[in-house]
Amino acid sequence: MAEGVGDVFQQQTKYHPGKPFGPGPDWAARPAAYKEYPQAAAVQLAPPHTGPELALDEALRTRKSVRDYSSVPIRFDALSYLVWAADGIQREENGYRFRTAPSAGALYPVETYLVVNRADKPDPGVYHYNVRRHALETIRLGDFSNQIARAALGQQMCADAAVVFVWTAVFQRCRWKYGQRAYRYVYLDAGHIAQNLALAAVGLGLGSCQVGALFDDEVNRIIEVDGIEESVVYMSCVGVPAER
Repeated sequence: MAEGVGDVFQQQTKYHPGKPFGPGPDWAARPAAYKEYPQAAAVQLAPPHTGPELALDEALRTRKSVRDYSSVPIRFDALSYLVWAADGIQREENGYRFRTAPSAGALYPVETYLVVNRADKPDPGVYHYNVRRHALETIRLGDFSNQIARAALGQQMCADAAVVFVWTAVFQRCRWKYGQRAYRYVYLDAGHIAQNLALAAVGLGLGSCQVGALFDDEVNRIIEVDGIEESVVYMSCVGVPAER
């Protein structure tokens, strides 16, 4: 059977006992640990102290993919909690800031963007999550609901949801240490983050649906990243479920 690029990648990024993993970390090529937009207008998020009291067992039994959303906007405190729960700073130990989701080598290559369609706050637009400040940095204001739906292979739920989370990878943030194996870790990291979001949404009485079917370049244009050094890897819709 002919091998495709995915087959080749899987084989060539394997670890083997007794075989060197590669040249080792390239410390000189290590990029900044955080991406920030210092000139952008920022919206300070609410402190993540008022999360749900739903038991984990109940959240696991309740979680499902929700594709039908009402027109009710998402509350600002709920949005703030979701952003933190997905991949916010959880604690600081020995000078390191650790997140709510695990990451290979604690390198955290995944960045969080939001396409806000309907919220009490902030206004509709595209935002970047500043992890250190727990704030949303404004990239573009306006209604991008139809654009993000088209970029998700025409999935209308992305236009109907209150907010669409877009996760990108800054590949060099992981690649400087792990080489080509880093690409495996990036997708694992994104999966951890999406699951955090899905369970947190259930706890807040919200619905979510994870989205892997997307036109990469179209999404990258919406959030204004280059698609090479940083590119979209995953998305999730969140909103108030429609009544049935």
